[in-house]
Amino acid sequence: MAQQDQASSGVPLLDVNRDNAPHREEFIEALTEVLDSGRFLFGPDVTELEAELAGYCQVPNVVGCASGSDALLLSLMALNIGPGDEVIVPSFTFFASVSCITRLGATPVFADICPETFNVDPASIESLITGKTKAIIPVHLFGQCAQIDRICQIAAGHDIPVVEDAAQAIGAAYNSRPAGSWGTVGCFSFYPTKNLGGMGDGGMMTSNDAAFADRLRLFAGHGMRPRYYHKVVGINSRLDTFQAAVLRVKLRHLGEAIEGRSTVAARYDRLLTENGMVDNGQITLPVRDPNAFHVWNQYAIRVADGRRDDLRSYLAERKIGSEIYYPIPMHQQECFEGMEFRHNGLAETERASQEVLNLPVFPSLTEAEQLRVIDAIASFYSASAKVAA
Repeated sequence: MAQQDQASSGVPLLDVNRDNAPHREEFIEALTEVLDSGRFLFGPDVTELEAELAGYCQVPNVVGCASGSDALLLSLMALNIGPGDEVIVPSFTFFASVSCITRLGATPVFADICPETFNVDPASIESLITGKTKAIIPVHLFGQCAQIDRICQIAAGHDIPVVEDAAQAIGAAYNSRPAGSWGTVGCFSFYPTKNLGGMGDGGMMTSNDAAFADRLRLFAGHGMRPRYYHKVVGINSRLDTFQAAVLRVKLRHLGEAIEGRSTVAARYDRLLTENGMVDNGQITLPVRDPNAFHVWNQYAIRVADGRRDDLRSYLAERKIGSEIYYPIPMHQQECFEGMEFRHNGLAETERASQEVLNLPVFPSLTEAEQLRVIDAIASFYSASAKVAA
């Protein structure tokens, strides 16, 4: 009966409750301390979390904020990005990577991606730089860093600041240097589905420049310093103490969570290969950049021959979670219709949006659950072969 119940329950895309459950008592203790203190904003947990994350990300300055989206927006505000400015960004990304540009009246310039990693192509970035380029936003997608060393080298040659969108990449590294420590500023999200996820919204910004970090903090607090004296027009973007307390607990376990995700990813690689779906070209596995340390916020396969949507429907019928990150690239979004923006071709971006399928990946995903995912994918192709015959 237990096996039948487990089979009928399906395989979730992720299971936040299951991953959080082992740390329940730690959460309760931490939250109780905040409740008893009454310091729901600017509490000691916020300052301590910033210090702990500075050590983790190997940067001297960390500024908490209300979300990863705000982190991106605040970064561009602090860089004085505005009308007439261009910001180079991939189109194959989440909306926040681009909306931060348009909200300030600036113009996104869309770079194409590398087909192997889905990350922005440095050569595409370089080809798009003009005198109007005021920032570059490389996105470390799915938990793997873009070629950030080369991107920063290109940017430095043109004196252009780099804003790392590391929302999906805390703990990731390139050439052993952590995400968020390369550019002018690194932007992180603590949305519950992230590898370091809170119990609500939250974000942070990292910087090697103390003066710039202070500017970020100023913009995040209504531009107010001292109280009721406003130096700049900022926004209200605070990381609350409850979220900081939760995140401090989860930060203590982040290493084992990343290890769990890496185990899941390696098992997918092995099982999909053993089932022959890779060799016959039906599925392409995620590619690991040999210079990158991947933290597997997502496990993204490519599905060939226009069959991605059919496969996803087939999995859904069998209660197996999956997701498409991202079905419509930013340059094709309805909200940006009529906007004039430049690019030098986005063929790989558009191909990825038609082929990428993200499979369940989270630390507590079991081998039995993964086998169900693999069996369902194999069954999809087997049934199709029979129909074709």
